[in-house]
Amino acid sequence: MNLSGVTLVKMKDGKIIEEQDFDDNLWYNQQLGYYIEKEPKITKGMIKVGIFYPNGEGKTFNMDYYANKHMPLVKALYGSAVKILSIDKGLANGVPNTPVPYLAIGYLYFESMTDLQNAMAGPASAKLMADIPNFTNTQPVIQISEVLQ
Repeated sequence: MNLSGVTLVKMKDGKIIEEQDFDDNLWYNQQLGYYIEKEPKITKGMIKVGIFYPNGEGKTFNMDYYANKHMPLVKALYGSAVKILSIDKGLANGVPNTPVPYLAIGYLYFESMTDLQNAMAGPASAKLMADIPNFTNTQPVIQISEVLQ
């Protein structure tokens, strides 16, 4: 149910005495069974998959394709198992005038290792691997971690 743009009004003697946007009024939303979902948070115990795309001579990376096509494909194929997606673009490293070690890093967060394994068990992972040449010529390095803090 999309109630955006709806305004609640309180009237007295045929005149509006109070207005409130429906989306701003949580109590009314709850009474109607319309709940506003909060953005997912990274919490202790989640499983974090880091996909690191190393830099090197002749290595290329199409960030536009990655952000606008590949990562939405990840979300579409893995579905609700992926709680959070994020992307880092390499800008600099700790040594001045030297190239970044990674062109980009993608992160996927799952509630549990079981959720990750179930998502990766199907044909989705093969489709995602087949898409890699569309945005880079570097071989990704993957690390699976548990979030501690």
